[in-house]
Amino acid sequence: MPGHSGRRCRLFWLLASCLCAAFLCLRSELATQPEEEPSPLPVLQLSLAFLLCYSLIKSWCPVCPHQPCPVRAPSAHVARKVVLESYYEQQLRISPHVLGHSRAHVSQIVTELLKVGKCEQEGSTLAFRGDFLQIGSTYEQHQTNSLDCFDLLVPIKVPQALQLEPTFHMGPQSLPSSLEGSVICRVKPCIKPEWARCQREFIESFCVRFGKQRALSSAQVLRWFHSKVLRCLNVIRFQCEQRCSISLAPLKDQLILKLLPRADYVCCHISLSVRLIPALHVGDSIFLVAQPSCRSELQLPALSPGTLWAVYLCKHERKFLNWLKVQTPNNSCHLKCLQIMKALRDLGCREFDQQFSVQWNTILCSYNMKTALFHLLLKGPLDAWDDRFLMDRLEDLVLFWRERLQKQELMHFFLGNRNVPDFLTVPRKIKEVLPVNLLAGFDAALLDLVSFQLLKTWNCAHLIMKLNNHKHLPRNC
Repeated sequence: MPGHSGRRCRLFWLLASCLCAAFLCLRSELATQPEEEPSPLPVLQLSLAFLLCYSLIKSWCPVCPHQPCPVRAPSAHVARKVVLESYYEQQLRISPHVLGHSRAHVSQIVTELLKVGKCEQEGSTLAFRGDFLQIGSTYEQHQTNSLDCFDLLVPIKVPQALQLEPTFHMGPQSLPSSLEGSVICRVKPCIKPEWARCQREFIESFCVRFGKQRALSSAQVLRWFHSKVLRCLNVIRFQCEQRCSISLAPLKDQLILKLLPRADYVCCHISLSVRLIPALHVGDSIFLVAQPSCRSELQLPALSPGTLWAVYLCKHERKFLNWLKVQTPNNSCHLKCLQIMKALRDLGCREFDQQFSVQWNTILCSYNMKTALFHLLLKGPLDAWDDRFLMDRLEDLVLFWRERLQKQELMHFFLGNRNVPDFLTVPRKIKEVLPVNLLAGFDAALLDLVSFQLLKTWNCAHLIMKLNNHKHLPRNC
């Protein structure tokens, strides 16, 4: 230890001074003639000289020059980073080995499920396209501690006799601010006599009236999708029982597929939750997904329940993330920052009441956090996201969120954003829609409270994570 080295060094000089003084005394005694009376003055002078040298050496060099200097106490900034890094390694970082096996199990089962559904295609109803898209934090590598949560977009298609016409220009003039960015998907029949019966059956089953036209009902599509997946699951359940146990858990407007692999690998014995999301592909890598029920309840009286759809641009988001992976340093911390921020969100809401906790998680949802990170990444040099500057970038992200919450504005990264980088090749109809504010519809006082609590959580981040380092986070990817 550095403290012990310093004490040993000072003890060495004290002993050296005493030995030198004794040696001089002995030499002076031997040099004195027997008949002469010894004089104590030279010995006293030499002893005082050595003591003076010792004092000077002690004041100028309190520690041995060949030993390392004592380590100073770490600053608060360094201590906070140590705690956050430790929490990230122990709680947030996911094993690539386990994640790879889990992905393989999910892909294999869902592929067989959709293959059966594609074979049962009928002419006058919806049908599986036969493929799926891997979306969400698990596939984008910014999940927190939930390596068992997977989101898959399942494209479905309408009969060839019909054509979908989504209306993207849904702004404040036609919908409340809380529903900005929503889409109504009109159904346009093709003019062919032999398809008249197919068109009529489909419209009666899946459409609702919208003015003088018909719009595809997201509620009816979800109902069909749930029953379709259940029928397909009954077909493959027996074939897959040797590999894994499969069950279906419908939750409100979500369909969760539960998988328990029966592999030889112990690390793969994890219960996997796969959220299957039906989606309509309307061209240009644009998908429409049914709005959550909590937002569908806010529709205008003129609209039938379950009419609105949300726009998904998952392929463009994945393209942007892949571009960032190339442009940022090899040890970039942008995804790491997103994981830590989501962990702070989950830890911070533990002290809130139930109502505010729901509002907190809705405002700071994973998609909004990812959107804020995208905006922040384009504001500054990408070299600044080196892992050495982790704490600085986290602080920038917190301050950016505080600014957005105070201004009550977090704009969608794609919808209505004409400054999107050109390499993303976003369709023109997406750029030219009215800009969408993801914080629209929230009360100003609520956003101020979230801003205050977020800053408070960040200031106590190292304490919160230190206390919860051995506890599991709630599953809120």
